[in-house]
Amino acid sequence: MFSRPSTLRRWVTLLILLLLPLLTARAQAPVSGVVLDSVTRQPLPFGTVFLANTTLGTTTDEAGRFRFGQVPAGRYEVVASYLGYQLRRQPLTVTTTAQELTFRLPPAANALGEVVIRPHANNPDDYRKFADTFLGSTTFSRQCRIRNPAAVRVEYDAQTNELTATCPDFLTVENRALGYRIRYYGLEFRLNFAEGWTSFYGSPVFEPLRARSRREQQRWDANRQRAYQGSLPHFLRSVHQNQVGAAGFRVQRLRRVPNPARPRADSLIALMRAGAPASRLANPARFDDSLAALLQVPRQLEYLFTQPLSPADYRHQEAGSGAVNLQFPDLLVVAYEAEPADPAYVAYTARQAAPGQRLPAGLDRQESVLHLLHPSVPLQPNGLPEDPLALLTEGYWGFEKMGEFLPVDYQPPPAPGP
Repeated sequence: MFSRPSTLRRWVTLLILLLLPLLTARAQAPVSGVVLDSVTRQPLPFGTVFLANTTLGTTTDEAGRFRFGQVPAGRYEVVASYLGYQLRRQPLTVTTTAQELTFRLPPAANALGEVVIRPHANNPDDYRKFADTFLGSTTFSRQCRIRNPAAVRVEYDAQTNELTATCPDFLTVENRALGYRIRYYGLEFRLNFAEGWTSFYGSPVFEPLRARSRREQQRWDANRQRAYQGSLPHFLRSVHQNQVGAAGFRVQRLRRVPNPARPRADSLIALMRAGAPASRLANPARFDDSLAALLQVPRQLEYLFTQPLSPADYRHQEAGSGAVNLQFPDLLVVAYEAEPADPAYVAYTARQAAPGQRLPAGLDRQESVLHLLHPSVPLQPNGLPEDPLALLTEGYWGFEKMGEFLPVDYQPPPAPGP
């Protein structure tokens, strides 16, 4: 797919992997605490406390206290939420020692007596663009629904050509493909049309849905495994375990450089558009063909190194500590060869293309491009990065959204023995 210059406009998805992974399955410890009003110091009963990006959640009792019996060791983000109060987050590293947390939640603006006026309802077209992008375009995404659309505020800024969405409390997404209800707290969403990237940030908690039949539960289990296979968490875990090839991935190096022919093409396009009416009247077919040819000139040239990389080219394990870091020059092309791409990927890619642009070959394959935003990115023991903002993806991983969104405590079934 990347062996020749691509004329597609690239959409890059900023990965927000908030909750970091479990260190081991054996080491566990209890976590407890209290949730208080930050002004009165009074307890807040029946509030929500959860470990973000997991299925682990609980409520406070009459005294505002909460307790998680045995939390697997690892690094987490603990979130406390209460109606009429601002959300609060705390980082937590669980080892083998019990820990106590205190949350002091400030009252929301309207709880302090201030009047908050919502200027107008969401523009239906803006909301549709947000929902379509946030939920995604995959086959599984078609079975996702936002259950409280009025909770989100969507705004479009014509000056920056950017769409934003915020949710001070939580957005509820029901995923009937994977069998989860996701409450997405503190959503911060951005869709930049000018530069072609999407990012969203928040603290989700997963609640497994109750299956109506054994057959439905089996379907959810199979879909969860399918969503995990070939995903970015699957790849990163396989990097940490040094099992990339065995997991079904092929990794290659990709280099991009500016195309020296593109500035001249841009100048000619501007000249042609300035005189478009007269040119089209004189020879419309010739004008349109010439413009289409200029639009096909790529802004960057791509050089794909055909020899697959070995793990030593991008996986660096520190002597002594055993810590594993992702580190590589240029970009990585990661292909998952164990299963084909979602058929919906072709239609999704076509929608991202500018008018007249040709679709690249290979859309039946799961191929993604991985960027590092830092020279070296430390990985947790199950593969997810210590810095959740250190990775950017495009291609197939940018295509996958809420339809494939799994909690980080999801564990695929063990592979069958020989």
